[in-house]
Amino acid sequence: MRRKAGLILLALAVFFAALSPLLRWYAFPRLAKIPADEYQTMVLEARNATLLDYGTMTARTVPKVTIVQTLKGDVEASEEIERTAGRDVVVWDGLSYVQGPDGKMVSKVPERYIFDAHTQEPVHAAGEMVDGDPVRREGLEFKWPFLTEKRDYEYFDAQARITAPIHYKGTQDFRGVEVYYFEQTIPWTKVPMPKTMPVAGITPETVAATGTTRWYTTVRKFWVEPLTGAPVYGEEIHQEELRGGTLLGDRDRVTAFAGHVKMREDYIAHTVDLVKSNRTLVLLMTSYLPWGFLLLGAALLALALWLEARGRRPGGPPPHEHAEPEPVTV
Repeated sequence: MRRKAGLILLALAVFFAALSPLLRWYAFPRLAKIPADEYQTMVLEARNATLLDYGTMTARTVPKVTIVQTLKGDVEASEEIERTAGRDVVVWDGLSYVQGPDGKMVSKVPERYIFDAHTQEPVHAAGEMVDGDPVRREGLEFKWPFLTEKRDYEYFDAQARITAPIHYKGTQDFRGVEVYYFEQTIPWTKVPMPKTMPVAGITPETVAATGTTRWYTTVRKFWVEPLTGAPVYGEEIHQEELRGGTLLGDRDRVTAFAGHVKMREDYIAHTVDLVKSNRTLVLLMTSYLPWGFLLLGAALLALALWLEARGRRPGGPPPHEHAEPEPVTV
């Protein structure tokens, strides 16, 4: 009976020991994915910002500029691309909507971002664009990969349509969550005019005809939870200028927008809570369960060996050995 129990324990020990690396290196890459039907909204604000009044073409200080960023998953487009890509793909339709203190639209820029559901690497397919312009992204955008490393990454800038390094600057604590801090600087770069302008009758073509160009620079900052790869907070020190051309009269340049853009407090709290819950799920698949199964397998192996050793202890008559019969006296 002991030998049978020992064999069962040994089989269980092998099973859990094999399950440990299988969960970490096989199941995790296939289970940890961004859902294709994801929907997110983020509100950012720049207080005491500088904003261009297109009616007078002069810059003025305003109490607040609000940026609403929306990301919506397109499930049908994801499934269509997956048929040829051979991997799980997510398609996000994004919209960055900027409004002034009076609630009127300043600009709105749509984009379509196509990426691998697990690694977050760009997947190049028809429809990839920013503000209607086809682009070919390289590097990250919006989200870092699961198990983010302490190193620099390539990050795509949608305004300039370029990819540039975003640098790892250290590990910090953000509201009880350990995060990696990343920073990217985009120097002054000539960028396209938004397709949708805030004044009726003004289009990118009419502005281009005046010889006026748009320039942009930013310092982009992200605090990223490394297990999930999700930013828990972000900021931008953002500046835009219109330069040259007859639209500005005798001026060389005018500020179109300048401000320190930050996430609104209620969205920070919601994001931190969401990341904390998702972080636990990633820990289960990468740490808690693999190490737990490995320790359980070791414990079961030790118990099986102990039962086997106990069954082999000396003492008592050998099995199947019978005493000689006593002679019968009549």
